[in-house]
Amino acid sequence: NTKTMNRFELTSRLTSRLNNAEAVVAGIGNTNFDLWAAGRRAQNFYMLGSMGLALPIALGVALAQPSRRVIALEGDGSLLMQLGCLTTIAMLKPTNLTMVVFDNGIYQITVGQATPATGADLVAIARGAGLTASAWAADEEDFEHLLDQALAAREPHLICVRIDGKPAEATTHRDP
Repeated sequence: NTKTMNRFELTSRLTSRLNNAEAVVAGIGNTNFDLWAAGRRAQNFYMLGSMGLALPIALGVALAQPSRRVIALEGDGSLLMQLGCLTTIAMLKPTNLTMVVFDNGIYQITVGQATPATGADLVAIARGAGLTASAWAADEEDFEHLLDQALAAREPHLICVRIDGKPAEATTHRDP
């Protein structure tokens, strides 16, 4: 029972809550393009060419800098490539990691092929991996509420949102 939302709007809502100390790691494709469009910051990492690694990279940053809040932005297709990272995150329990997964059921950056797990409940998968603080955002206000909870918490949180298939607002420069 979740509303279909827009990735750029949600990313903008997220970045408006940042105080400039948080590290934000964005997965490849439209997830990182929308972060770029929402406002460039030195604390943002715009991944290029490494599908499925936003959560593992964010985990590394969270463990290396435990006093810094770390946020990972990832697409559903990319998460499906690295499901094992959920159990690792649950085992290590970084107290400063928030993960946002944008689920549109497709590999949007290519030609929109359906992901192999279209219809899979990513929150149930995360909970099954041991990430008990995992939830679907019902709408934009619920997303903001879940985000506020996650940013104040001392355990990893995963927030999943159903998004539309609209393209990103901009693209990052291709020079890593």
